[in-house]
Formats: sequence, C-alpha cells, structure tokens
Amino acid sequence: MSEVNVTELDPDRLPEHVAIIMDGNGRWAKQNGLNRVRGHEAGAKSVRSVTELCRELGGIKTLSLYAFSTENWRRSNAEVSALFALLSKYIKLEINNLHNENIRIKFMGRTDGLAKALLAEMRDSEEKTKHNTAMTLNLAVNYGSRSEIVDACKAIVDDIEQGVLAKGDIDEQSISDRLYLPETQELDLLIRTSGELRLSNFMLWQLSYSEIVVTDTYWPDFHKPQLMEALREYQSRKRNFGART
Repeated sequence: MSEVNVTELDPDRLPEHVAIIMDGNGRWAKQNGLNRVRGHEAGAKSVRSVTELCRELGGIKTLSLYAFSTENWRRSNAEVSALFALLSKYIKLEINNLHNENIRIKFMGRTDGLAKALLAEMRDSEEKTKHNTAMTLNLAVNYGSRSEIVDACKAIVDDIEQGVLAKGDIDEQSISDRLYLPETQELDLLIRTSGELRLSNFMLWQLSYSEIVVTDTYWPDFHKPQLMEALREYQSRKRNFGART
C-alpha cells in the first residue's frame, strides 16, 4: 500500500519522463557513522521506493536513474567494485518484481570496462522484460552525456560514409535517433538530491526543456513522500518551452 495520497496530484499533468541524479549516499553514510558502501546500499532501497510510486501513478512512462557515471571510475577501486556488486545484486533481487509489475528495464551507457558477467545480467534482464508496457526503468551505467553525444556523432559519420544519410540531412532528429536509447522521450522533470546545483554530465541533450527540482534530501532518505513533493513542485510550474508567457 502506498505511503502517500496519490490523489493530491493531477493525473493529467504528470511528467511522462522523470530522471533522477541520485546524489548524497556518501554524505548520508558519513552523517550516520557508516562507510560509503553502506550509503550506496541504503540508496538502493530508495530506487525501489521511487520506482513503485512512479508505477502506481500510472502517468509516468519512463524513469531514468543515474547509477554509475563515466567519471565514477575515478573513485577508489574498492568503491567502484562495491557499486558494481550492488548493481548486480539489485538486478538479481528486483528483476522478477519489475517483471511482475509490467516494468521494462533498459540500460544506457558504454559497455567497455564492464565485467562480462554483469553485461550478461544486464542483457538478460532487458530480454526478460522487453515486452512489458506499464513503464520503462532506464538505468544509466558507465554513462556520460558528452560520451553519448560523441558516439551519436560517430554514428552519423558512419552512416554518411555508408550512404545511409546525406550531410545536408543532418538535423536535431538525426542526433536524437542515434543516442543510446533513441526511443526514450525528452525529459519532463529532472530531480537532483543532496542540494548540489550541477547537471553532472547527465542527459544533457534530453533535458533541454526539462523542469529541474533540487532537494537537500540525501538519496538514501528520498522515498515516496519526497518524490511526491517534487511532483507537486513540477505541477505548480507553467512550462512554455522557450515561448513567452
């Protein structure tokens, strides 16, 4: 049963695509006298909570979560290993729940550097849930938006060389069609936890007209009530997509 009253929201004005920069695990752990790995473990529970609410609301079609960035490789070997072990554990524990809830899981990011066993788990989970239609959960793993745009440009060059695309036909849609998950619609709402005012190289192309909500709450403390608050803030705004109000 939901911990919140979903009727507080206008079902006709829900964002179709919500993305979250899940920040603050380390600071939450320090605040609670724990090591950083415990912070990441606590953050995994928030993933389940927000996914449940997005599924329950119905109008949110896509939830994208920033799980591991290309810059995260700069962290200690122990922390990087722990993050990937936690991702593997999440897939094993949650895939059946996601499947039963008719949720499709997708991964976006570069595959180089990822262990073969983890890649196999990622592919298997995508295959298992590929026909699910209630909602899509995108997990950004080894992801960086600049890398994504560079890879899209390389794909355009390849298509021009192969005669698939003419130079004069390159437009915004040409780039969108060559992003990691081209079927994913542009962002409506970007949420960042922990109070940091940075985009951190996350979905820069897709968030051009996204509403941004920043909360001081650390990610392990971000659950259904906090997501509801962010959604209420979203619904309080008037989106004009660059036009005059």
